[in-house]
Amino acid sequence: MGSTPEFGRRELIRRAAALGVAAVPAMGLLSACASGGGDDSDNKQVSKGTKSAKNPLAVNEKAALDVVIFDGGFGQQYAKDAEAEYKRAYPSAEVKHSATQDIAPQLQPRFNGGTPPDLIDNSGAKQMDMGTLVGQNQLTDLNALLDAPSVDDPGKKVRDTLRPGVVEMGQFDGDQTWILYYAYTVYGVWYSKTNLAKLDAQYPETWDEMLKVCEAAKKKGIAGWTYAGKYPYYIPFSLYPFIGKIGGVEVLNRIDNLEPNAWKDPAVKAAFEAYYELYRKGYILQGTPGLDHIQSQTAWNEGKALFIPNGSWVENESKKTTPKDFRMAVGAPSSLDKNDKLPFGTLWASGGEPFIVPRHAKNPQGGMELLRIMLGRKSSQNFIKAVSSLTSFNGGTEGLVLPPGLASCQEALDKAGKNVLNPRLQDWYVALEKEKIGVGALGEMMAGRLTPDEAIKKIQKFADDTARDSSVKKYKHK
Repeated sequence: MGSTPEFGRRELIRRAAALGVAAVPAMGLLSACASGGGDDSDNKQVSKGTKSAKNPLAVNEKAALDVVIFDGGFGQQYAKDAEAEYKRAYPSAEVKHSATQDIAPQLQPRFNGGTPPDLIDNSGAKQMDMGTLVGQNQLTDLNALLDAPSVDDPGKKVRDTLRPGVVEMGQFDGDQTWILYYAYTVYGVWYSKTNLAKLDAQYPETWDEMLKVCEAAKKKGIAGWTYAGKYPYYIPFSLYPFIGKIGGVEVLNRIDNLEPNAWKDPAVKAAFEAYYELYRKGYILQGTPGLDHIQSQTAWNEGKALFIPNGSWVENESKKTTPKDFRMAVGAPSSLDKNDKLPFGTLWASGGEPFIVPRHAKNPQGGMELLRIMLGRKSSQNFIKAVSSLTSFNGGTEGLVLPPGLASCQEALDKAGKNVLNPRLQDWYVALEKEKIGVGALGEMMAGRLTPDEAIKKIQKFADDTARDSSVKKYKHK
């Protein structure tokens, strides 16, 4: 799994978590790593440079820069291109670039010895545990970067150029920002415009229309939906924003906060019953519970099912089996009815590919400066063209010919406007979200082995157990 380069960072973590491999030893490594930490005497930071309009972070122009990038689905070239820009700005600085899929095993000794890199793309199945790093005070607060002028417009702060939710995702208990998520993922219901057109249909904006489209497909021997049955934590990619659309963002916040009876909210029940209807009416592709992510995506590409819950990495990941005339697109959750709290177009989108600057880095200013360069238009466009993914920079697509799926992501974000949701359960409580809610309840419900009420009762118990577990660090929305 960790050696599969085409996998994106987020799906790699999800699969590892669900399978119970790789992620567990990584957590153990990081506990040891973060507790070692080293003190400032082990690794004295280089002196700062002179702050100026061109050097707002006071980078030491002669100091070496040490960068470690996760060698996964996004590759390394985008980082190398940004490093070349850094080298042009600071020609006397030596830039060391390293790439690995074994982030935690390789970096643990360096953290323990007080000699961590200056910038780390902390990704993959063997990523370092963020909560542990933050809890052990191992990271640099990135607010200095966020408050620095952007490389494209000195009149704008970096934080003002980012997409919704990116800054908040990097925060834990307060206003300090420990992580900068570089990629930007759009979640939702993915479909083929071509295959819908064959049914004289468009993407259904209401649930009644969704059921009608699925019924029309069924009459032609086509399933309405499929999903990664072996990894049912894909289901929330469309289900969670559906819940938020029906009941408002506060419902998702209560769920994230592990509040008592949060899962018993009427919006949850309504959403679960709607999805269960897909199973009850025979609209789910036969055999779906036994399919993995690749198999379900391939069946979808082959036109065996119209819709699949997924994230925007699906276009790159499934490109080998996607027909040229497929016209891939993402849809926001359909409206349940006129009583929904949020309008059609509301969707889930959030940052991915987490970058961190260690507290004991020799050149933290250089690490933040490289991030500042990466968050400019030129570097963002390099990333978009290379890996068919948006960045957290709110722009960069102008003048580019985007592949169909990515173009639809941009259109969906434009339509959503401020109605972008960002559930945190998957970031704050990985085991609860993936192994218990996903595998233990949602997968069972969608396979017809649990009713919606039974699934809700089971999930609420999982959440309550987590809330009572003193060994699990708790987080809350502000």
